[in-house]
Amino acid sequence: MKNKEKINENQRKYDKGQVFVKVMAGFLAILMVMATCGTLIFALMR
Repeated sequence: MKNKEKINENQRKYDKGQVFVKVMAGFLAILMVMATCGTLIFALMR
């Protein structure tokens, strides 16, 4: 049972890291899309 508890603790830490990476990747993807849209709008207005 102690081995299973250690594995579960390691999985929880890994899951938190994985969630953080996914959130940051999504945030950066949104920033890239917004920057592209902003550039297109600026180019069309000129």
